[in-house]
Amino acid sequence: MAVLKTYARLWTDDLDQALPLLEELTGEEPHLRLAFEQVALAAIGNFLVIAGPAEERARYSHASATVVVGDLDALLATLTSAGATVTTPTTDGPTGRFLYARHADGAEIEYVEWTPELVRRIIPG
Repeated sequence: MAVLKTYARLWTDDLDQALPLLEELTGEEPHLRLAFEQVALAAIGNFLVIAGPAEERARYSHASATVVVGDLDALLATLTSAGATVTTPTTDGPTGRFLYARHADGAEIEYVEWTPELVRRIIPG
């Protein structure tokens, strides 16, 4: 199980308004943009921008980061052996599979296993 990429989460009301500054700061265009339930997301550099109404964003605000891993099943075994609690079980999403876990120290993280196509397109290697 390897961590492939880690995103800091940024929260905004308007994705299109947030992206120009991030494009300037990172020197990149968004490499991923999608809608999930009632929020819009864009990944740019090491930021995951989550946009939408505050009440919808609040549904995801318990996680402090999004971490892309190579093998979600192996990660789950590692988390369990370290005393973590899965707060959202493995679920299929638009980019692959994900789960939310609260570590024994209280930190909560979203872990995602991307589809092979996304890994090939986004992760250098």
